[in-house]
Amino acid sequence: MKILITGTAGFIGFQLSKLLLKEGIDVIGYDGMTSYYDINLKKKRNEILNNFSNYTFNEGMLEDEYKLEKIFDKTKPDIVIHLAAQAGVRYSLENPRSYINSNIVGTFNIMEMAKNYKIKHLLMASTSSVYGSNIDMPFKEVSKSDNQLTIYAATKKANENMAHSYSHLWKLPVTLFRFFTVYGPWGRPDMALFKFVSAILNNKPIEIYNQGKMFRDFTYIDDLVLAIRKLIDVNPSETIKENLNIQNDSISPVAPFRIVNIGNSKKIKLLDFIEAIEKKLNKKAIRKYMPMQKGDVPATWADVSLLNELTGYCPQTNVKEGISHFIDWYLDYYNN
Repeated sequence: MKILITGTAGFIGFQLSKLLLKEGIDVIGYDGMTSYYDINLKKKRNEILNNFSNYTFNEGMLEDEYKLEKIFDKTKPDIVIHLAAQAGVRYSLENPRSYINSNIVGTFNIMEMAKNYKIKHLLMASTSSVYGSNIDMPFKEVSKSDNQLTIYAATKKANENMAHSYSHLWKLPVTLFRFFTVYGPWGRPDMALFKFVSAILNNKPIEIYNQGKMFRDFTYIDDLVLAIRKLIDVNPSETIKENLNIQNDSISPVAPFRIVNIGNSKKIKLLDFIEAIEKKLNKKAIRKYMPMQKGDVPATWADVSLLNELTGYCPQTNVKEGISHFIDWYLDYYNN
């Protein structure tokens, strides 16, 4: 089995690739190596992947249709996992055009390749941000998701709609993941855990939005990539053929298309999250309480019963354990 993964030098793409490579699966990597955050972190991740003989890396942007076509033509992957994107809720307020280019145009190019090269299963990353202003929690895949609050979330919702249309028109099997606040070793420097640890160690204040009245469903990276690995084998076309009666299934009535939440299914108070960091570091944060950030939501919480029914698996890493693993990695990586 050959799997093409976009975003292999990114946080999730790196960890998923490593899991698959250890299993002996051939992984074809594709990444733009952009400078949205520390490029050295991306290079180091890619360096680790390059140690595997069954890994092939290709550098290129999602918007480069010609480059993508050359790689698909040369490698002929069986499965595509599309994780690359312009990420970050807050950055989308500063540079919205980059989200249109990467997340809309780039994802369209991936879908075109998947259609043209008759990919057996296209799996794509979405986000819990698509639930937007919905306050009916825990979020189910069949819950309303019509009111996105940022251009980032809007592009991801557009990706879901685009993928459904391709799935319907071309009978392309598609699985969409909605990720919930992923964290862990090798994480992104723009995310809360990374920023908090760095600030505390450097005696700088941490910004706590909505006066700390925030909740998040924090999902540990190892749990997330294992869930993706299991979903690779759950092809929507096959479950339709088998006529499985799955409660609250998000499977489309007109296409081999499904959306699946991947979260820890626990709503954690942000202040408890910060206290766990302080305890592990044995150091108090300098707290700067802030109003709600524009486009942000006060809470996220995933219902993962569909993931469990499809795969028999639920993410389960305790947030204190996950924070401890991240901080151990951080201190080692930065030689603190």
